[in-house]
Amino acid sequence: MPGTPEKTDVLLDRQVSDELDDIHLPTEDDIEHWLAQVFAHEEITEKEITVRFVDANESQMLNSTYRNKDKPTNVLSFPFEAPPGIDVPLLGDLVVCQAIIEKEAQQQNKHLNSHYAHMIVHGCLHLLGYDHIEDDEAEHMESIEIALLANLNIDDPYQEL
Repeated sequence: MPGTPEKTDVLLDRQVSDELDDIHLPTEDDIEHWLAQVFAHEEITEKEITVRFVDANESQMLNSTYRNKDKPTNVLSFPFEAPPGIDVPLLGDLVVCQAIIEKEAQQQNKHLNSHYAHMIVHGCLHLLGYDHIEDDEAEHMESIEIALLANLNIDDPYQEL
């Protein structure tokens, strides 16, 4: 696996909904560090990504609008597709629901920051075209996630507890 790119290779726009308290959310440095693992794995030299932390209402609205699922979800990925002839380094947007992440971390007995790392890595892989609809796709995507999280000293998020 290639080395971790420099921090400047991750152009991050970290956003926090006005409805949230920023105190328990990952820092910009945390997110850049996690994304750098994905960028190194994919041999990406420079991409911009927006990570927006939202409440359950905003997550539910977006999930309903874009996925026809009327409930909040942990992370939504919105890949950016530039018009023909336009070259911008924008990879896309991740929308992370604080309430769902916190609930899942507690239910699954996972460290909160580790679960945020997993969901941001997972979402970024979706932005890069990975999916888990078919079993073989899921196994491939999960194996990448497990390896990247291991580089961050985070246990396999798919192991049975």
